[in-house]
Amino acid sequence: MHYYRYESAEVSCCYKYLMFSYNIVFWLAGALFICAGFWAWSEKGVLLDLTQVTRQHGFDPVWVVLLVGTVTFILGFAGCVGALRENICLLKFFSGIIVLIFFLELTVAVLAFMFQDYVREWVNDLFLQNVKAYREDIDLQNLIDSLQRVNHCCGAKDPNDWNLNVYFNCSQANSQQKSRESCGVPFSCCVSDPADNVVNTQCGYDVRSSGTLTKWAETIYIKGCITALEDWLPRNIYIVAGVFMVISLLQMVGIYLSRTLIGDIEKVKLSY
Repeated sequence: MHYYRYESAEVSCCYKYLMFSYNIVFWLAGALFICAGFWAWSEKGVLLDLTQVTRQHGFDPVWVVLLVGTVTFILGFAGCVGALRENICLLKFFSGIIVLIFFLELTVAVLAFMFQDYVREWVNDLFLQNVKAYREDIDLQNLIDSLQRVNHCCGAKDPNDWNLNVYFNCSQANSQQKSRESCGVPFSCCVSDPADNVVNTQCGYDVRSSGTLTKWAETIYIKGCITALEDWLPRNIYIVAGVFMVISLLQMVGIYLSRTLIGDIEKVKLSY
């Protein structure tokens, strides 16, 4: 192991460049996330008209991309520069934020387990709110379509939740507006045929105009996405736990490297 030589104390070259390498990846990843977020907004015209952000009634997935990218970029920058410049303030900032994020993750996990009914109701309300805004944002639309298609579900509790969306509403008033999608569901609710090479985006038209849930099941998924997610979690609990463990391990490595460097730098300063 190589060291930078000082009068009576040393800063580990190995730990220093491990810390730099560890953070350069996250720094670049954060920059890519931020660029992807602004690119998505530019494609939707948000950058030309920022008032679109406040006019949206549903959840814009770009906010998550930008938030994750910003936090990752700042932490990666603090870790990289703090390691190269042997800056205690930046290293303490880095380790402090990582510790805070770790305990926030742990707190959220514990509270979610303890208040499962409240979390279920909150997720249900959030899903219904975004069903209303399905056509208002292309990223939100793609997110809901992916969720329904992957989990073989439709709506929060059942396909009738799509009555909340003005385009799919099945009321008489909506029928008078001659909406072609009224009494229907998005194509992502349709039971897919592996033999189909082309997606039929009109497969959900008029599905809910007659019949019962049992009849609809021949054409569309009738299980709600909240129920589908509840069924998915127990089956994949080891995958979820594994992802959480990997994230926690990466955080612990970052904390260990930063605290080790801080200790070495402080010893060097005390030796002057």
